[in-house]
Amino acid sequence: MPTLAQLESLYRIGYQLTYIMLQPVHMICVDRRTGNVYILAGYDEELEFQILPNGEFVDEPS
Repeated sequence: MPTLAQLESLYRIGYQLTYIMLQPVHMICVDRRTGNVYILAGYDEELEFQILPNGEFVDEPS
């Protein structure tokens, strides 16, 4: 289950992707090993984000 900080970041990123950048979101899931929320977006699925449990996000998978 995502943390409150992750949900707030997810809303913010999802809004920016869909309403400002006009990019589709293909997948959102929680990695059970790390607790990170993973987002796959973009017309060619070229945008990847991970939201850490503290709400910070990284745009390059580690």
